[in-house]
Amino acid sequence: MLRFKNLGSGSTGNATVVEGHSGSTTSRLLIDCGFGIRQLQARLALAGLLPEDLDAVFITHEHSDHVGCAQTLAVRYGIPVWMSAGTYAAVGSPDLGGWLRVARDMETIDLATFSAQPFTVPHDAREPLQLRCSDGSAHLGVMTDLGHASDHVLRQLEGCHALMIEANHDPDLLAASSYPAFLKRRVGGRFGHLANAASADILRAVMHPGLRCVVAAHLSARNNAPELAQQALADAVGWDAAQILVASPSSGTDWHDVA
Repeated sequence: MLRFKNLGSGSTGNATVVEGHSGSTTSRLLIDCGFGIRQLQARLALAGLLPEDLDAVFITHEHSDHVGCAQTLAVRYGIPVWMSAGTYAAVGSPDLGGWLRVARDMETIDLATFSAQPFTVPHDAREPLQLRCSDGSAHLGVMTDLGHASDHVLRQLEGCHALMIEANHDPDLLAASSYPAFLKRRVGGRFGHLANAASADILRAVMHPGLRCVVAAHLSARNNAPELAQQALADAVGWDAAQILVASPSSGTDWHDVA
């Protein structure tokens, strides 16, 4: 069995727990840990977990709202931290106490009860990776922080039963915002973040009868609204808007099974 819970998603911090069960064995992967250690501990506690319950951490890229307390988790709790060589260099090659594990595009990470397969995405970072997690029968795609979907990205999302997908901004709200021009260009560019319509196009491209759960993530607090993201994604797959879940910056999501 595979399930996941987002602990918070947005510019203030990002973290998601993926949990797999097989017999009496449970494995847990934390995807990103973009909070301070006390904040992460509090959010894990709301999920019924302690840092010691984590088997590994995966850092998608070097931006602070994703790296957060990775070094503390590795050194204090002896947890392996996976990231690309480019991400490790970009964060200053910190001492992780021997717990660094180098992730590479399409090289599967074995977590005993499930596997995680990193894949490259177009984003303004050194060597960004996102993840597809699978226990062999259930498949979860996690994809935030990218400016557009390459063919490679779309292939990794095919056949997923659950998707957590970035729906960062509404172009009209972004254009009218107080962001400086350079930041508007960055956010809306091909290596920035996905607009609602772009996220909808991706969802439309990978939609299949087995897709049961879609979570809109990494919404901009200034340049988007949950109802806009929900409606765009729902229209893409013919669902009611309420069927599209939204990852909150403050509370994330509930636990959701991947089936």
